[in-house]
This record gives sequence, C-alpha cells and structure tokens, in this order.
Amino acid sequence: MKRSLILAAFCALCLSTAAQEKRIFNETPAQKEKRLAWWTNDRFGMFIHWGIYALPARHEWVQNREQISDSAYRKYFELFNPDLYNPREWARQAKAAGMKYAVITTKHHDGFCLFDSKYTDYKSTNTPAKRDLIREWVDAFRAEGLKIGFYYSLIDWHHPDFTIDNTHAQRPRNPEDYDKLNKGRDMNKYRTFMHNQVRELLTNYGKVDMLWLDFSYPGKNGKGHEDWNSLDLIKMVRKLQPAIIVNDRLDLKEYADGGDFVTPEQFKVSAWPTQNGQRVPWETCQTFSGSWGYYRDENTWKDNKQLLVLLIESVSKGGNVLLNVGPTARGKFDPRAQKALAGMGEWMELHGRSIYGCTQAPDEFARPDHSLITYNPTTKRLYIHLLDYPLQNFTLPGYKGKVKYAQFLHDGSEIKFSAPAGHWIKNEVGANDLNLSLPVIKPGVEIPVIELILAD
Repeated sequence: MKRSLILAAFCALCLSTAAQEKRIFNETPAQKEKRLAWWTNDRFGMFIHWGIYALPARHEWVQNREQISDSAYRKYFELFNPDLYNPREWARQAKAAGMKYAVITTKHHDGFCLFDSKYTDYKSTNTPAKRDLIREWVDAFRAEGLKIGFYYSLIDWHHPDFTIDNTHAQRPRNPEDYDKLNKGRDMNKYRTFMHNQVRELLTNYGKVDMLWLDFSYPGKNGKGHEDWNSLDLIKMVRKLQPAIIVNDRLDLKEYADGGDFVTPEQFKVSAWPTQNGQRVPWETCQTFSGSWGYYRDENTWKDNKQLLVLLIESVSKGGNVLLNVGPTARGKFDPRAQKALAGMGEWMELHGRSIYGCTQAPDEFARPDHSLITYNPTTKRLYIHLLDYPLQNFTLPGYKGKVKYAQFLHDGSEIKFSAPAGHWIKNEVGANDLNLSLPVIKPGVEIPVIELILAD
C-alpha cells in the first residue's frame, strides 16, 4: 500500500511538471532571455490609446458604457480629422521622458483601425484624415531610436460577425436574448478577419518589436482561446516576426510560453510575480489618470512623485512600466500629459542610470526605511531612492564592508561614510551597519538617489 501511494504521488508530480512545462515553441529559457533582453533593459515605455473615441472624450469604452449604437457612433468616424497630428512630436516627448519603446492602439474594441487595412472600410484612410496614421507613427518613433509595438484588440464591436457577448456595446439586458441577437453572426468569419489584420500589421510595417493582444474573458457569454484560435494566431505571429515579444492575454495559460510577459493593469504588485514558483517577466500598464483614451473632464491625475515611485518600485521588483497617453481628437497630447511627461523626463535625465538595466536587488541588501532600491547586475551598482529625505544620518543596515564608494546620482557628488552624529543614535547603529552623512538640505530633485559602488 505504501509503495502504491509513493508511486501514485510520483506519477502525479510528473504529470504536474509536464503540464507546467507544456510548450508551443522550441525555445530554451536562455534563448527567451536573449529575445527579451532589450525590453528588460529599457524598463520604461509609452502606451498610446487613440481612436475616434477621442471625439466624445469620455473614455475609450464610451460606446460600451453608454451602449451607443453603430449608427449613432458613426458620427465620430465621419468627423475624425486629427489636423494637428505630428507623431514626430509625440516621439520626441516620449524620448525626452526617458521612454525607450512605445505601443500604439492600431485597433481598439470599437473596431476602428488607424492603419490602412484591406479587410475593412472602418479605417483612418476613409475618414477626413485620409491617411495611414500608423505608417507615420512607425516612421517617427523609429527615427527617434524607439522600439515600436502594436496593440490590437481581439474584440470588435463594429464587425458584423463578432458575436455579441457580455463586453459588447450592444449586449442585452436579458441573457436569454443573446441567441436572437447573434443570429446570422459567424465567429469563423471574424476569426479569419482578425488573423488577416494581424498578418497585415506584422507584414507591412517592417520589424515590430512588441505585440499587445487584448483581451480574453472566457466563460459564459465571454470569449477565450477557442474563439480567437489563439494557438494558430501566436504561431503565425512568431513565424512572421521571430524576435517579437507578445503579452499574455490570449488565454493560453496552459502553455509555459503562451505569452512572454504578464500584464498587471492599473495596480502595483506586492512582489515580483511568479508562476509555478518561478519569477516571470512582467510589465504593469498604467494611466496618468483613470482613463486610457482622452477624457476631457476626468481629473484624477497622478502627481509627479506618484509616477516616479510607480516606475522605481516596479523596477525594484524586476518589472517594466508602460505608461499611457490618450491624445486628443486633433492629434495633440493633453497639456496635463505633456506636463507629466516633462516632469518624469527631468528626473530621468539625471537618474536614468538607476532604472535602465536595473532590477530587484540581491536579498543581502536590505531596503532602508522610506526608500526603494534597484540594482544593476552588470555594473554591480546599487541605487537607493530616498522617498522621504532623512536628516543628516542615513544608516544602511548590514552594509558595512559591502560598499566602496557612495555618491548622489544627480550630480556625482561624494557622500561620506561617517560615525553616527548625535546623542543616542550610536546606540541605534549595529556593528555591521554603514552610516552615511547626508547634507541637511535636500537636493533639488523630486526623489534623490544614492548610487553605491559595491566592494569587489
């Protein structure tokens, strides 16, 4: 009996391990790490949500939220004319903010395409704009040395064969009405349309660095991998663009390589995300305010320190940040977004070294109070971000003998090691702690950073 139980447990473990390692592609972990290397180095990118929903300026889900009919929504298509659109200006602002890559919505859930697709008339070339707006965007961002990525919505509220489900703008109040509303709709035809459009995007614009496919919601009156034919879709994507990085929203979680990174949205993770006990690449997508698309009257905008802490904290846990801008209907960045980008850029110009190429610090380096730490494994430098600027003494717990030199990153000025100054504080510093003597006046940057050059 005991032997049978052991054998059964062993078989279960083998089956569990096999399930965890179920794969689509023949790629080793080292090969994947190399493919993602530029992305894990760059850490900071721009998301751009733009489409005809910028005209109502009430959130990119306005058609869904207000359940606007196709005929009523069409006025935005007929009026879309971004006469001030200058993607070179967008690219310059992204670069100045310290961003290294960008992802733009080629088609969002409303089905409108910013690119010249031969599979639909619902596209920018048929609006008063009369241009392939993605073509211009790609050229502009590449010219600034930024990597480019395409967002493509798996959902399509406009397409006549996309079956009405629980996210559809025309969803019924009574669940029993789904069958009646979907009479004549054919997801097979929609799948073909969707795959063809993705093929266009990955064929007609040269090298594409990232693909954001959004999103799956399996279950009753929802859609998952079978509805998208996700397995064939991701195989096609990787065949057309072998070096591309793809997100995790195809509902292929049964495969270890069903997506290259996980995508926590609109929240800060408590720790580096894991799957099956292993740390995984991740990127949090975030907005300046509560909306992805341009929302004229939405005012819950994050301040400069909140945005910087979001970036620093994400990198300190091994992740990336994709920060969103929703341009106006005329093609300009909202002045509030421009201000936010400029504020981040001012800090990044001086402190980018603590972000690019950095990750979570080794466990031996404890995080001092009121700070966040990042680590560059190539240069072997540690960065302490002072969220709350301390008084003159700054103690690093357990760091004694591990640090060769300390300096402020913004100006490269030395920070001296010192014995603790002040009555009683000597009793607060342990034998293995390192005390730094900081100037009383906080440096004139939002979040000062101490760069530690570690001992060999």
